[in-house]
Amino acid sequence: MTVVSQRKRIWGWYFFDWASQPYNTLLLTFIFGPYFTTTLSGNLIAEGMETGAARAQAQAYWGWGLAVTGICIAVLAPVLGAIADNSGRKLPWIWLFSIMYFVGSTGLWWTAPQDFSVLWALFFFGIGLIGMEFATIFTNSYLPELDADPAELGRLSGSGWAFGYLGGLVALVIMLGLFQATASGNTLLGLSPMFGLDPETKADTRVVGPLAAIWFAVFMVPFFLYTRDTMQTGAPRLLVGKSVSDLMRSLKSLPRHPSLMAYLGSSMFYRDALNGMYAFGGVYAAGVLGWSVTQVGIFGIIALISGAFFCWVGGRLDRQYGPMPVIVFCVVSLALVALLVVMITPTSVLGIPIREGSTMPDISFFIAGAVIGAAGGALQASSRNMMARQANPERMTEAFGLYALSGKATAFLAPALIAFTTQMTGSQRLGVSPVVGLFIIGLILLIWVKPKGDFAK
Repeated sequence: MTVVSQRKRIWGWYFFDWASQPYNTLLLTFIFGPYFTTTLSGNLIAEGMETGAARAQAQAYWGWGLAVTGICIAVLAPVLGAIADNSGRKLPWIWLFSIMYFVGSTGLWWTAPQDFSVLWALFFFGIGLIGMEFATIFTNSYLPELDADPAELGRLSGSGWAFGYLGGLVALVIMLGLFQATASGNTLLGLSPMFGLDPETKADTRVVGPLAAIWFAVFMVPFFLYTRDTMQTGAPRLLVGKSVSDLMRSLKSLPRHPSLMAYLGSSMFYRDALNGMYAFGGVYAAGVLGWSVTQVGIFGIIALISGAFFCWVGGRLDRQYGPMPVIVFCVVSLALVALLVVMITPTSVLGIPIREGSTMPDISFFIAGAVIGAAGGALQASSRNMMARQANPERMTEAFGLYALSGKATAFLAPALIAFTTQMTGSQRLGVSPVVGLFIIGLILLIWVKPKGDFAK
């Protein structure tokens, strides 16, 4: 087998973030999510439903769809991680989940407004999201193998996340500049949508699915070229029974590792809150402020530029001070900006009335997006490094499976709470308020987390 240099292994690992980020950027947050809710609400309004109720109902459907997907991920993630640890083989699983990513995102092409199916759209989106999330679990577990010096892992994680944000930014610029039509019928670059895509059938928007799929397929090549598994001598390919047994033993042992247990609990709540902000940020802007898909995309560009820069900065701070201060600062910042978002309406900001036609609500939301991008990116990068510190070095993939479980065991919670609150209040704006409480719970649980973990020697 050809020996791969450390530099190539690191860059191959970085390219997974670059390749996979468009699922979060283009599909979940800035393009397809808002397209799903605006299309569905438009159809409901055409059927006679009141406008506000239709927008709230569309947001609720999106929330319930994400909740179901989150449950699937939560159930399977730790088991698959344990199997990978026992077999020593991660790459075959990443291939499988990469195919799911490709198929799921490609399937979103068949979501035209004229024959829009909620179940079809959520099914394919869920298949791709499950593939992306599971591939991320296995890829994250390679982090401790990239450098023998644990102090460097924070920098590597931050740089990788920053590189991923840049990938999402480039993909979003391509989408808005070459495909997505504005009100004028041309793209932001003044061009007709490529390949003659018809805005009347929303083909210029639906192409985001195949674009994300092709992007992923192309840029996963460096990852597969430079990533190698560390095989266990004589290990069979699958040890399902042993893997489940090992997983149950790890779960039962959590009380003996209070720092790890507290961190899994903390990250469970604050990552769920962050994912809720990502999943509903564009939907919120489209429904509450009446933004077009193009405006939401520009919002995304600002968030991604901010995120890429502060991921890089956060990685350097992580290397110098450790991940804990970065995590605490980011969680506090996100809780505050979540409060700001809830208090932005077309007629007021922070409860202060504004004159009709003022751009202050839009400006405030752009500022909120920049903070979410900056704090959210740095938080995820440092959280990944913190998990590497908390984990048993001999069960790293399983630990990241538990990390995924903690992130997905309640992954349905934020979408479900948002969906439930939206339906109960009939308001998209008030519907996103539960994320503030989730951030606060996550922050409190950090009190019991040791910066270097239970397994530090």
